[in-house]
Amino acid sequence: MSDLILKEHILLFTDGASKGNPGPGGWGAILVFPEGQIKELGDGFRQVTNNQMELASVIAGLTEIQGIKGDVAVLTDSTYVIQGITQWIFGWLRNGWKTASGNPVSNKDYWQSLLNCVEDRKPLGKISWHYVRGHTGIPGNERADEIGSELALNHHVDLYAGPLSRYHVAIHDIPDDTSLPERKSPQKSKKKAYSYLSYVDGRLETHKTWGECEARVKGRSGAKFKKALSASDEESIKKSWGLS
Repeated sequence: MSDLILKEHILLFTDGASKGNPGPGGWGAILVFPEGQIKELGDGFRQVTNNQMELASVIAGLTEIQGIKGDVAVLTDSTYVIQGITQWIFGWLRNGWKTASGNPVSNKDYWQSLLNCVEDRKPLGKISWHYVRGHTGIPGNERADEIGSELALNHHVDLYAGPLSRYHVAIHDIPDDTSLPERKSPQKSKKKAYSYLSYVDGRLETHKTWGECEARVKGRSGAKFKKALSASDEESIKKSWGLS
């Protein structure tokens, strides 16, 4: 992400969680203002989906800054949110909130609320949408995930509001590339995995299936995971993580 965006934009980190999908859920959001102030937001719900919470976090963040001038950079690990608001929604509007296959759009009320937030923002500044991969150690995303996950479990969370100088999260530690990952061609067959690696709480494990790996890393703050295609690929991944 460019230094210009970091210095001059309001940053909005968002994430949502659902324990069961649907099930108990929560969302977290972090606003970072150019003048050096931080505000954390979050809420929990009894019966929701992960996608609903991803949308709710963005809606809440944009609602919080209603009336405040400035460009906004939204940072989310949800390709669903980014593609929905920048691509799919125009077709839904033309089709009367129906998908290309003629089915009703899922989470229509959330999408309508998000669209209203985007339209209300136009006189105040631009919104740019940035993808940050979840569970890869990006501090802002990890903290938003922690807030949402804890609230989904009905745990108390101390939401910070105050100066950046006292914030415990390295919030400006963001990858240079925040573009959406390229969609893989359906014609290309996926290469078979040799193994799956997970690194959680300082402990490395090797798994035969993605399901085993996913079960270990899902919802774990700071977890790393990757598919290896060969024994040498395994070693390369370990070295990239600073492991021998």
